[in-house]
Amino acid sequence: MPPREAPCAGRRRLTKPPHVRPSAPRWAKGGSGGGSKGGGKPPSWAGEDDVALLYGWHTVAEAIGNPRRRFRRLRATENAIHRLAEEGLTPPIAPEIVRPGDIDKLLGADAVHQGLLAEVDHLPSPHLKDIAKTDLVLVLDQITDPHNVGAIVRSAAAFAVSAIVTTARHSPAATGVLAKSASGGLEHVPFCLVTNLARALTELKDNGMLVVGLDSEGPADLEDTPMRAPLALVLGAEGKGLRQLTRETCDVLARIDLPGAIKSLNVSNAAALSLGMARRVMKRG
Repeated sequence: MPPREAPCAGRRRLTKPPHVRPSAPRWAKGGSGGGSKGGGKPPSWAGEDDVALLYGWHTVAEAIGNPRRRFRRLRATENAIHRLAEEGLTPPIAPEIVRPGDIDKLLGADAVHQGLLAEVDHLPSPHLKDIAKTDLVLVLDQITDPHNVGAIVRSAAAFAVSAIVTTARHSPAATGVLAKSASGGLEHVPFCLVTNLARALTELKDNGMLVVGLDSEGPADLEDTPMRAPLALVLGAEGKGLRQLTRETCDVLARIDLPGAIKSLNVSNAAALSLGMARRVMKRG
């Protein structure tokens, strides 16, 4: 199983690069989510405002194609505007034409923005009871690095995961580096923020979902573990893995057996591999 990552975050204002501190979601009016059985407004990523920053071609282009995204501001270079037109993409708001260096000043020299920077609202959070009716959900137990979480989101989109469940605290917000690493995946896999992960897993189980946790001490390889839909796969942070209460709440634990000399994977690679295994096992069953 994967070793653990160190905490990292995104940002709050456009005066600092988004990989410094991620911002929190502004949930759609009337949206529901979180671990409360009564529904209502889900929690927000702690200590941040409500604007998400998206930059880079795939990230912004996918957002433009998503009618659920509310754009507040869009900065674009002339080349990027021409490319959007060539691809038949019409932004929902008029873009502000800027030079590449103007975006560099806002994001930092290391950000690969490809001439596009958008300020948007976060997407609404689905409710746990609705998630439990879908066939495959991914649960993240305090995975904190935005690069890893972004890569996980991209894999989740590729394997048709219906939602990612994670805690409002100890998780990077869906903005900046995470959004860039997801390469547009945020538009296809919503985050369901919860206050208490063990309670959320229990609610998923109560609604008929099988909860399988990935753990290096699991009794069997994931590919040999009986799985059926609806299914929730639970991944822990690199190093410590699943927390004790999370492990105890899962229906079953499973490991990933590797034939090579290196016996552990980065958590984003483990996520992609486990999702592929789960899809194959569910298809067989």
